[in-house]
Amino acid sequence: MEHAIERMVGIAFFAIALSHLLRPREWGEFFDQLRAKGAPGAFINGMMALSFGALIVGFHGTQWSGWAGIVTFVGWAQVFKGTLHICFPAYSLRAMGMVSAERHKKFALAGALMLPAAAAMLYASAK
Repeated sequence: MEHAIERMVGIAFFAIALSHLLRPREWGEFFDQLRAKGAPGAFINGMMALSFGALIVGFHGTQWSGWAGIVTFVGWAQVFKGTLHICFPAYSLRAMGMVSAERHKKFALAGALMLPAAAAMLYASAK
C-alpha cells in the first residue's frame, strides 16, 4: 500500500506541476476566484489540502526515511495547511492574496521545481 500512495503522490505532483507550467495564468485566476468568495473560498482551499494530506497520512503516515519520508512529510504538511486554512479563513485569504492572475509566473516557477521531484517520486515508487 505504501508504494501505491507514493505513486499516487508522484502522479498528482506530476499533473499539477505540468499544469502549473502550461497554465499559470489560469491557476492565478482560480485563486483570484477562491479569494473573491471569502471564507467559503478559504474552506475550499483548505479542504483540498486536507483531503490530499489525510489520504497520504492515513495510508503512509509513519515512513520517515528516503523518498517515503518525503511523501510522509508532504502528507503531514498538507494536513497542517488544510487545518490552518479551514480554522483561520482570514489567514487563508491573505495567503491566497500572494498569488493572482497578474503574478502568475509564481505558478510556472513552482511547476518547474515540482516536476523533477514528481518524476523522482514516480521513479522511486516503481521499484
